[in-house]
Amino acid sequence: MTSPGTTGIELARLLRLASPALPVGAYSYSQGLEAAVESGTVHDLASAGRWLGDMLRFTMARLEGPVWRRLHAAWLAGDVSQVRVWNDWFLSTRETAELRAETLQMGYSLRRLFIDLNEFEPTGIAALESFAELAFPTAFTFAVAHWRIPEQDALTAYLWSWLENQVMAAVKAIPLGQTDGQRLLSRLSENIIIITEESALMKDAEINNYAHGFAIACSRHETQYSRLFRS
Repeated sequence: MTSPGTTGIELARLLRLASPALPVGAYSYSQGLEAAVESGTVHDLASAGRWLGDMLRFTMARLEGPVWRRLHAAWLAGDVSQVRVWNDWFLSTRETAELRAETLQMGYSLRRLFIDLNEFEPTGIAALESFAELAFPTAFTFAVAHWRIPEQDALTAYLWSWLENQVMAAVKAIPLGQTDGQRLLSRLSENIIIITEESALMKDAEINNYAHGFAIACSRHETQYSRLFRS
């Protein structure tokens, strides 16, 4: 269900942003999941559910969701300096070189797409181009704000897109069957609504992503001998 006032074109644009067909390379990253599979921490449907559930709870709910909201609010207000503050803050939380490279590559690719499609005002594109290092959520919220897509709907779609990519990484890396992948999506998607609500209540000082197991897995992935994914 969309928020009151959401139009058909807004929904279509939001589906584009959340689509696996969006050419930003999200499918090529596992965010440490592949290393967790290599170590045996994740090895079946149940352990994959625990891993992804913890990722939603300890990284997306406590950091990425709240920062996403602040980036969106700054774009809406036309406050590029505040966008820059939260963009740089988010980049500083990327624990490993791979995680940092991931968000920068995806942010760069999304900006390049926006430029090529010529769907935004030159002043907006100029603001995007002023970022030497552009995080993916910064580019995503830019489009959401400029297209006036309701915040709650857009954050839900953003989190769904992240979850779908992670589930597909689990399907490939463990591996799991397609039906098991759908079971994970069905079970974990219920958490997305909770995250969107909690992220709206978090104060700046409460934002954190203390998840040491995740950070260790991401670090190990950088030197993993055989791998399918880039993170």
